[in-house]
Amino acid sequence: MNNKILITIALAVFFIAVIFLFSFFYSAPKQASVCFNPPAGGCFKVEIAKTSLELSKGLTLRKSLEQNKGMLFIFEKEGNYPFWMKNTLIPLDIIWIDKNGKVVFISENNLPCLPARAGKENNCLSITPNQSAKYVLEINAGISEKIGIKIGDEAILTGLTP
Repeated sequence: MNNKILITIALAVFFIAVIFLFSFFYSAPKQASVCFNPPAGGCFKVEIAKTSLELSKGLTLRKSLEQNKGMLFIFEKEGNYPFWMKNTLIPLDIIWIDKNGKVVFISENNLPCLPARAGKENNCLSITPNQSAKYVLEINAGISEKIGIKIGDEAILTGLTP
């Protein structure tokens, strides 16, 4: 009987230690946001896409995106980054932002482009900004016009990890 109690106590202590260590070493992702200064105004809570896998996946196959949410793509260095809507199910506005936080290009109301059916070509065209950017923000279609985001506006990016 004493051995069962000792084993139970030892297991309980072990599981508490594992939970404690997990919570100590695991930190939840920081909440990142992108806000636009007036006249545009408006803030978006964003998911970060930074790794090659995250950058290539983006918002593909998502069925919805909340109005005040988006995805921020962060590239290692500034460059010309074309985007396309292949396998994206929701219409999006795509906003390119340079390393200083300035909006350099906007492509509004980009429609979904689903994979081609058997025997038909896939006509998903690339959206090429011809402007250097370090960040690209995807939000629901129509929002950039609704809140008045324009080329040259300042984007304030917070909560990004180095």
